[in-house]
Amino acid sequence: MIFSNQQPGTTTRRRALLGGLVCAGAGLAATSVRAAPAEAKTGKAKTASLTSLREEADIAAPLHRVYEALLDEKLFSSLTGAPAKIDRAEGGGLSLFGGVIVARNVELVADKRIVQAWRDTAWAPGIYSMVKFELTAKGAGTHLVLDHTGFPAGQFSDLDSGWHEHYLEPMKKTLR
Repeated sequence: MIFSNQQPGTTTRRRALLGGLVCAGAGLAATSVRAAPAEAKTGKAKTASLTSLREEADIAAPLHRVYEALLDEKLFSSLTGAPAKIDRAEGGGLSLFGGVIVARNVELVADKRIVQAWRDTAWAPGIYSMVKFELTAKGAGTHLVLDHTGFPAGQFSDLDSGWHEHYLEPMKKTLR
């Protein structure tokens, strides 16, 4: 398909980015792997090649409260104890943990789903991964499924522990 002034056989930045995200997402979805807890604790060698992870947590707070905790900068900062700047619009940028993590909201479905292009600023420039939070009601609480895909090899152990330490455990302890 040719757009406006685009010459046949050329690719726009938007098409390249979207095509890359779609291809990466499709490939990662097909190969998404979560190491068994014992495997993750036995050393980085077994997880060094993993580029995706999946976590699930039950949080004793309603859907809206969990959704807000991920998108409201004051609540997020209170929950994590770290500075955050969050533009909660679709396409809006995020700077979390004092700028250590930067992200952009790709898709927002109120009280159901948040998808972000996400990166650690220590990664090579231009390297982004995809983070998806799926929220479903579970009794009076929320069941959260976190899928993080496309991060650089060798990052699994740090990211896995970081999601627990900085997101999931504080949410479980604090949100009601």
